[in-house]
Amino acid sequence: MTYAIVYNSRGGNTKLVAEGLQKALAEAGAEATLTELTTGAVAEASKAVAQADTVLAGFWTDKGSCTPEMAELLDRLHGKRVFLFGTAGFGGEPAYFERILTGVEEKLPQDATYLGGAMCQGKMGPAVRARYEAMLVDKPGDARIEAMIANFDAALEHPNAADIDAIAAAAKDALGL
Repeated sequence: MTYAIVYNSRGGNTKLVAEGLQKALAEAGAEATLTELTTGAVAEASKAVAQADTVLAGFWTDKGSCTPEMAELLDRLHGKRVFLFGTAGFGGEPAYFERILTGVEEKLPQDATYLGGAMCQGKMGPAVRARYEAMLVDKPGDARIEAMIANFDAALEHPNAADIDAIAAAAKDALGL
């Protein structure tokens, strides 16, 4: 079995998880190539994963889904076994992550085999907190905005070693390693 890890990462969260996955697979005796999917580089990433039987595809969450580039790559994974992994700044709830994974899974071609997926929270850039704080100035005491700020602060500690270990364990289980 041959493995390829392909990911896109805006703030470094998904890259950190992808590197942890590559290390965990190597420790389990499975070598995996690691390829970053950058803007405008879907064709190159497609070539990088072409020889793999199994693709571990990682994404940062963009408006509740993967980026358009990742969606395009996923659509090209005909006949591949696919494990999805991702990071999301908002959330932390398993049900939220499951909704994201279900939506991203739908971007796979029908002849791909979906092996499962796992996600974790990831830190967001400081501009996000500044935007939330500005919203709170306009609506002092707004519980929803205060919860968004609390979520931002909680996300600063993610992904952590426990997050990466959990995603790696889910991947190894899905891959039978």
